[in-house]
Amino acid sequence: MKKIIFIFIFLVSSQILSSQNLNDLYFGTDTTFDIISWNIEWFPKNNNTANEVQEILARLEADVYALQEIEDTTLLKQIISNIPGYECYFKSSYYGGLAYVYNTNTIQINSKYEIFTSQPYWSAFPRSPQVLDCNFMGDNYIIINNHFKCCGDGILNANDTNDEENRRLQAVTYLKQYIDNTLLGKRVILLGDLNDEIIDNTANNVFQDFINDNTNYLFTDMLIAQGNSIDWSYPTWPSHLDHILISNELFADFQNFNSLVSVIRIDDYMGNWSNYENNISDHRPIGLKLDFGTVSYIPEKTVLDNRVFNVLDILGRDIQKKKSGLVFNLYDDGTVEKRIVVE
Repeated sequence: MKKIIFIFIFLVSSQILSSQNLNDLYFGTDTTFDIISWNIEWFPKNNNTANEVQEILARLEADVYALQEIEDTTLLKQIISNIPGYECYFKSSYYGGLAYVYNTNTIQINSKYEIFTSQPYWSAFPRSPQVLDCNFMGDNYIIINNHFKCCGDGILNANDTNDEENRRLQAVTYLKQYIDNTLLGKRVILLGDLNDEIIDNTANNVFQDFINDNTNYLFTDMLIAQGNSIDWSYPTWPSHLDHILISNELFADFQNFNSLVSVIRIDDYMGNWSNYENNISDHRPIGLKLDFGTVSYIPEKTVLDNRVFNVLDILGRDIQKKKSGLVFNLYDDGTVEKRIVVE
């Protein structure tokens, strides 16, 4: 039987980008829904931060930015006003607040609000989740921006209400209940600095409820978390803490040919990590690109000759190399190859 393979190589972790600068930075396209989550560490870090963040946001051209740790909201408003077609929104007035920046040419805002704002939820949510109800190309999306409690010892103690891991677990529990009960059938994107690993062992994994419910939810960045640490979102203490979760209403879109999720290594475009960390943030942004069905055909013989050492499905599970559908080939040089196979 004839086999057709569509191929898209979307990540080469071994690339050296030192010759590039911010002029070469890009992410968004006119044909995809592009969402970026970014903790900009107590924006601004210094007098250079604002101009550089303005240039980065303008270059990335996302439809929606979900930001965390915005300390100077007045300055954020100022730099966003310098980017044609973009506006910003924030609700919280206390330190380190959450914010949205969005493209008014592509995004129609229906409502913006916070959830879990009352005192009983303060332990789980030091910063109340911020919701953006919006339309893109006529379809409705619910985006939930978060910044979970930081730190901890990596051990989940369900008997200690002050345990950092337990507080993040409670946040996950509340959010899953909220989505299950109030957003049924909606296209939901939950994202942010969630301050924990999605690949922790089951006993200490605060996200296990979402991971177990894999018919309804998917961490789009699971392969990043399972991959090389050079592509993680928090290099200072090598870990991957910033995540993008989608509901099953978006599974089909995420499987489309040009859909991808990527940690955006802006430090590669600024010379080195120290320059980026000293002037911008200790977190890299993570971006989700949703394609709506366009594919291109590339003959199978154009596949790289590198050795495949693992083959995964969209949930990160090991599968047989001959499996039909969407598969990810992990090569020994760090390349991840996305394939749609029809047999």
